[in-house]
Amino acid sequence: MSQIPFTDIVAKLPASVPFVGPEQIERERGFTFRAKLGANESPFGPSPKAIEAIRAAAGDSWNYPDATAFGLREAVASFWDVPVDSVLVGAGIDELLGNVVRMTVPPGGPVVTSNGAYPTFNYHVNGFGGVLHAVDYRDDHEDLTALADTARAVGARLVYLSNPDNPMGTRHPAEAIAEFRRRLPEGTLLALDEAYTEFAPAGTNPPMDPSDPGVIRLRTFSKIYGLAGLRVGYAIAHPDAITALNKIRNHFGVNHMAQQAARAALQDQAYIDARAREIETGKQLYAEIARRHGFTAIPSYTNFVTIDVGTAERGEKLLTALQDRRVFIRKPGVPPLDRCIRVTVGPETERAIFEQAFAEAVDEVG
Repeated sequence: MSQIPFTDIVAKLPASVPFVGPEQIERERGFTFRAKLGANESPFGPSPKAIEAIRAAAGDSWNYPDATAFGLREAVASFWDVPVDSVLVGAGIDELLGNVVRMTVPPGGPVVTSNGAYPTFNYHVNGFGGVLHAVDYRDDHEDLTALADTARAVGARLVYLSNPDNPMGTRHPAEAIAEFRRRLPEGTLLALDEAYTEFAPAGTNPPMDPSDPGVIRLRTFSKIYGLAGLRVGYAIAHPDAITALNKIRNHFGVNHMAQQAARAALQDQAYIDARAREIETGKQLYAEIARRHGFTAIPSYTNFVTIDVGTAERGEKLLTALQDRRVFIRKPGVPPLDRCIRVTVGPETERAIFEQAFAEAVDEVG
């Protein structure tokens, strides 16, 4: 029997995926979660205008989508006051990251990230044969000095940074990000993941500047816009980077309904502002719940709260105890971040479920 001709890269990779989703846990355990607070989606759902756009677009699903996503790119360009040829649409930041890696990292090419940062980025680097160099967090923040120093030391092709950060929810101010960009070596591309920026105050990231060929900015409609299930995000970068990404991307990767829904969501700022205010209320509640049980909530600039519960062992036990009560959360997996659990802010009903379940879990675990 002939064997599948795997590439050497694929043959050596572990059989793994970046995340175990709540649906898989539900199938394995034979129940339905009462509260899904682990994936940092928006349980509030999308804007009613986005839902209406989905309904209106459904009848045209027999058509292939616009391969250039021109209408959505035009809306993004207008929103940020940048040229249309500096905007690229993709199936969420995940797909965009994969293509950025493919564009810049040959087999054996050095890539720098933080130890414990978004694991899907690592998944793409490994899948294309790049070599990861990870630096530790410092004081629950990605360490900009260590990232820049390592990039220079290894001659990094690509550096990944999220701001605000996942999984800790912390941030650096725009001035620090700009200085970090200046410290990167010539020929290194910064992939700046801004998935959570809408939850952070003004001044968290520098102004959009697609004239800089050393940075690609990545945004998503999966978080505050509530469209995670449609898979749509965008990149803003120098036109040369957009042209190169167009050479390798899946041109029909973002479906018609997703394009229309994202366009409508982008234009409903009143809805976004209301969600941001409610999420702030939820974060304050989570911080109070943590204090009540003798734990510390790390100040968050995202739509989740990371709670320091002291040890990795206690964090694992609390995660399991909450799962037993049909509440889905996640936790960082790398020391010293793994002393924490991470909880998405959901609507008031789901926050109440978490509050009760967490109290019971703490009583059980100690």
